Amino acid sequence: MDATLDAAVGPAPAALAPDADRDPDVALAEGAPADGASADTPTVPAQAAPRRAAPATEARARSAASAGPAASAGEDAASVDPADAAAVPPQAGPGGSGRPAEPAQRYPRPVVTELRLSAFGPHRSAAFPLGPVTLFAGPSGSGKSQALAAYEALAGLGSGATLEEAFPDPRARIPDLAVPDAQRRRGFRLGCTVDGPAGPVRLDLAVQAEPTLRIVGERLSQDGRILLATALRDPGRRSVQAAWLTGGAIGVTRAPLPDDRLGTALLPLRVAGSTAGQRQVLAAAEQVVVALRSVFPCDPRPDRMRAAVPPGEGRLLGDCANLADVLRRTRHECGTRHALLAGAARTGCAGPVTGLDVRGPAGGGAVTAVLDRGPDRPATELARLGAGELRFLALALVLLTGPGVLAMDPAAELLSAQQALTVLADGFDRGLDRCQSAELLRLALLSGARGHIRLVAAVGEHTAAAARRLPGVAMVDLTA
Repeated sequence: MDATLDAAVGPAPAALAPDADRDPDVALAEGAPADGASADTPTVPAQAAPRRAAPATEARARSAASAGPAASAGEDAASVDPADAAAVPPQAGPGGSGRPAEPAQRYPRPVVTELRLSAFGPHRSAAFPLGPVTLFAGPSGSGKSQALAAYEALAGLGSGATLEEAFPDPRARIPDLAVPDAQRRRGFRLGCTVDGPAGPVRLDLAVQAEPTLRIVGERLSQDGRILLATALRDPGRRSVQAAWLTGGAIGVTRAPLPDDRLGTALLPLRVAGSTAGQRQVLAAAEQVVVALRSVFPCDPRPDRMRAAVPPGEGRLLGDCANLADVLRRTRHECGTRHALLAGAARTGCAGPVTGLDVRGPAGGGAVTAVLDRGPDRPATELARLGAGELRFLALALVLLTGPGVLAMDPAAELLSAQQALTVLADGFDRGLDRCQSAELLRLALLSGARGHIRLVAAVGEHTAAAARRLPGVAMVDLTA
C-alpha cells in the first residue's frame, strides 16, 4: 500500500502489503486474496468460466469475438511497466449494530448490500449491512449523515462524477484525530459490496484529501480474487497505475487511469470482453456501476415547493421543488400510482382529501398542485400546506414511483425492470409527525418487498423506536 494515507488513517494490514519478493502482476493473475480473504481462500482459475454476464457484457463479448485478436489490441498497447497493483485500501471490519439486513440470497437486480467505512469521518473499521429498508439511528454526531454522504459519493463516482464533484468538502471526510504525515498528507477510505446476477462484488477506495484530492488506491474483487487494482506510484503525475485481469496468454493488462475518477466505471470502455477473465471483469464492473447509478438522494425542501412551476419534463429534482410539475405528469401518465399517492395523502395531510390535482392558466403557464377536499369544499393549494405535509407528499411520491419520473441517470443498457432504485434520505422524518413517518415506512416496506425500490435513511429516535418493531427494517444503531 502506498504510504500516502498510512499515517493519517492507519497502515494497511500485513496481508495486503506488497510482497517485495513477488511480482504484483503475477499475484493478480494467480488470484491474490482480496481484502478480508485469507490466504487459504479459494480463487477462481484464470480460465474459469465467469458467472453469467450482464446483457451489455454479453453483447460486448460477442462483438469482440467477431472482431478477432485485434479486439484486445488496445489493451496490449495500453500496457505500462508493472505497477504495485496489489497496493489497495484495507477493508472494514464489522461495525454498526442491529439484526442482519437480509438473508443470503441471489439478487436478480444489482444492489448495494454493504457499506464499508474503514476510515471516514467518525467511522473506523465500520461495515453496515443494507437491506431493502435500512435506517441509521443515533444521537447527533454519531455519523448518520456521514454514512449517507459516503454512499452518495460512491453513487456519484459510479455515475462518472469527478472526485471534486463527489466530495465537495473532502476535509470533512478525513477521520477524526487523523495526523498528517511528513508531506502533510491525509485522506480517508470507504467501499461497498454490490450483489446481483454476477454474485457479490467488493469495491474499495482510498482517497487522499490533503494537500491534493486524488485517488491513491482502488480495488475491485470477487470470490477472493482481485479483478482490478490501482495504486499511486508517482505523486508528480495525475494518474494511477492500474492492472486488471485479462486471462488467456496476456494474464494481466496494465494501463494508467486518471486519479480523479473511479477506475471501475471506466473499465467497460477499456475491456474488450474476448476472454473469460475479461468477461468476469466486465460483469463485475458493470454490476457495480448499475447499482451505484441507480441511487436518488432526496431531501425535500418545503420552502422551494410552494411556488407555481412552469411545465417541464416532469422529472422530480432532489429538493422536490418541481413537485407540482411531476404530479401533473403522473396524473396523466400513471393513474394507478397517482391514485396510491392520493390515498397516502389522506393519511399524511390534515383534513379530508379526495384527490390530488394540478391547475394552471388556460393558455398555459406555471402550474400549481392542489388537494381536492371533496364536493362543495374549496381545494387547498400545496403552498398552504405545512412543511411536514409537503415533505410527506414528496417522499411518498418518490417511494411510489421509479427512475422514470426522477431526475437521475440510470444505466440505459438495462431495462428498468432489471434495476433497483435506492432512495437516500438524510433526515427522513424531519418535520414529520409519527403518523406520517409510519405511513412512509409502510410505503417503503411495500416497495422494498417488490424489489424495485430500496430505502437508506437517517431517522430520529421516535421513528427508530417504531421501526425496530417492524419486520423487514434493518436498523443501524450508532453511538456518538
